[in-house]
Amino acid sequence: MRHNLRSNQKAKHYKIKGNPEEEKSLRNKNSRKAQRRKGKTLVKGAENKLKNFKQASILAVAFTAFILLLFSSEDDTFAQSSGIGSKDSIAQMHSFPTDNNDEKATDEAIDALQNLWHSFLYNYPKILIALACLFIAWVVARLMKWVLSKTLRSVRGNTGIITIVIVAIWLLAIGIAFSVIAGDIRALVGSFGLIGLALSWALQTPIESFTGWLLNSFRGYYKIGDRIRVGEVFGDVYKIDFLSTTVWEIGSPYQPGFVNAEQPTGRMVTFPNNEILSGTVINLTGDFPFVWDELTIVVANESDISRAMQVLEKKSDEVIGEYMAKPARDYSRILKRAGLQDNVPEKPQLYLSASDSWTEIAIRYLVGAKERRKWKTEMLLQITEELNKNEYQDVILFAYPRHQVQFIDENGKAVSND
Repeated sequence: MRHNLRSNQKAKHYKIKGNPEEEKSLRNKNSRKAQRRKGKTLVKGAENKLKNFKQASILAVAFTAFILLLFSSEDDTFAQSSGIGSKDSIAQMHSFPTDNNDEKATDEAIDALQNLWHSFLYNYPKILIALACLFIAWVVARLMKWVLSKTLRSVRGNTGIITIVIVAIWLLAIGIAFSVIAGDIRALVGSFGLIGLALSWALQTPIESFTGWLLNSFRGYYKIGDRIRVGEVFGDVYKIDFLSTTVWEIGSPYQPGFVNAEQPTGRMVTFPNNEILSGTVINLTGDFPFVWDELTIVVANESDISRAMQVLEKKSDEVIGEYMAKPARDYSRILKRAGLQDNVPEKPQLYLSASDSWTEIAIRYLVGAKERRKWKTEMLLQITEELNKNEYQDVILFAYPRHQVQFIDENGKAVSND
């Protein structure tokens, strides 16, 4: 096909050879074509340089540049592989007729595959070096994790420190690997900056969750085994990941329905760690695993209230007084170090409150956060047995919800029901 084209061009040349004016016109026409081709080549080269410059400032071009640099053998690989900006490609574009598009597309595809293969062979050593850098980073990261785990065993927040060191090692290794492949650290730094900006916008919630995990690692808001409430979640911490925390759900008072007490419901609940940044963290078993609890005993207004308080105070002291003595002293020391009130009673305290039809006696005591139901049950059982003794039958009367009808006469005085 190319031979036929050259024959046609020679035939045309022989026809105008005898005419000097036509011959001169043809030479001028060919010269102008050559100049236009040269100009197009310069323009295409400038466009390629502009695209290389944009690699450091545009995210999409940065990804494209990385792929091109990975399979390129020289600076003008893009022009060679795509056939844009080269003299041969422009000459081929002018020499092929429009009725042979299939053959032209086949030749271009074959040339592109050949250039791609040669480019891969050219960059093969760079890829091996980059993989070697990543392997060395993996070894160094595991070694640093082992060393820091042994060294910082007694340091609070050691998990966060170890994670930051490992992340820094991997970022450095990835930057070195990309620099080896790209060959230009400036374009790489610009691309990383824009990629990081795009990822920070697209992955806002995971980044906030990771930040919450780091903050918890250093500040120690909660750890595995603590009983916490974060947002609407209440339970015992089971697992803490980079992005989320999993807890065994606890029932009342925060999650009524399944279990009407502070005991596990059997369900596992996972929430993102960014709740630490935007919500309130309640830790019932952090530095001090005891909480204040109350048991309310309702007695009738006709009872001997003073005698009832003496009996309840004595009985509650027998049940839980010895148990709460040491935690109360520890609690007092914690408050004293913090500059707060340090007058913590070592025995249960009783308080009165009046209701419409009875009197409520509240017994306040210190108990383990995970043992509230156990001790409340024990105290209620012991107090009920004590008040049911014969000596208190007519002195301390239990109150129950009831309705009473009272008749009055025309003068507004109560009339006996008899």
